[in-house]
Amino acid sequence: MADRDHVVPPTRGRVAKRDAILRAARTVFGRDGYLRATIETIAGEAEVSTRTIYNHFDGKEHLFATVIQDSAHQVTAALAEIMQRHLDHVTDLQPALVELGTDWVTPRPEFADHFAMVRHLAAEAADLPGALLAAWHDNGPRRTEDALARHFQHLAGRGLLQLDNPQRAANHYIWLVLGEVNSRAQTGLPALEDVEKKELITAGVHAFLHGYLPRSA
Repeated sequence: MADRDHVVPPTRGRVAKRDAILRAARTVFGRDGYLRATIETIAGEAEVSTRTIYNHFDGKEHLFATVIQDSAHQVTAALAEIMQRHLDHVTDLQPALVELGTDWVTPRPEFADHFAMVRHLAAEAADLPGALLAAWHDNGPRRTEDALARHFQHLAGRGLLQLDNPQRAANHYIWLVLGEVNSRAQTGLPALEDVEKKELITAGVHAFLHGYLPRSA
């Protein structure tokens, strides 16, 4: 008698096609944005039929949500590694926070399509389904802020920061230290020179520590 609960695993070919669709979708959404991208264009980029895409995803919204969530998870994991490197064993906090900010805003070619999608999200936000914006925010910015808040809580436990609300402190760091650099990147303005970035980040860290250093410091 056949086991009714037995689930046949997806074939290697099916997994390969799904991966090809996701890669193609990341390229097309990064280039064209959500509103202009079409299933037909993505199918052409992936070298599959539109029927194949619909066999894997309910439609463009489902496909985009999957792409932006997967992509945001990868970026968040990379940022978490940067936080660990600069903050896990820190002794001199100010230069560590400057170095963290500098690494944070350094472009990484492997995430170029992700940040292109984010720029389109910002430009198209008024016309996008709320679920798509939530998929990006919950899996990207919110997870990153949560990770930074945990590091700040640990630093407070070591007496290096004085915090009432680690989450708010993480939010303050992101806006004070990274805000202007990120804003320029997301709005398509010319990239800042490294010296300008370092000056902005250093000034932001100074403002952040003015509010969060222990009073004895």
